[in-house]
Amino acid sequence: MSKLILTVDDSKTMRDMVAFTLKGAGFDVLEAVDGQDALSKVSGKRIDVVITDINMPIMDGITLVKELRGQADFKATPILMLTTETDDEKRQQGRAAGATGWIVKPFDPEKLLQVVNKVCP
Repeated sequence: MSKLILTVDDSKTMRDMVAFTLKGAGFDVLEAVDGQDALSKVSGKRIDVVITDINMPIMDGITLVKELRGQADFKATPILMLTTETDDEKRQQGRAAGATGWIVKPFDPEKLLQVVNKVCP
């Protein structure tokens, strides 16, 4: 059974690039346009990894991480931040919210797959 990865980004182009990379490596992908959309789509699903942007309308990525970590099903799920943010304060906020890792955009597809395979063997 292949792994299901939730990708959350308000940029369709970015969602498409991430999905293309992950699907090419054999992962199933569930896409959401922001944190609120993501929360509405995960109910009853077993998500193996979450990859989320930070800066999104309606609900940002850090709030999404906090919301997911508050659910029993997501206590141990790897959550990766995929963002243009390089500020240490943002990284601290992401870690404090419960993010597992941080990848800076634009991303290298090989590096993205390495990180996903590392957190989701």
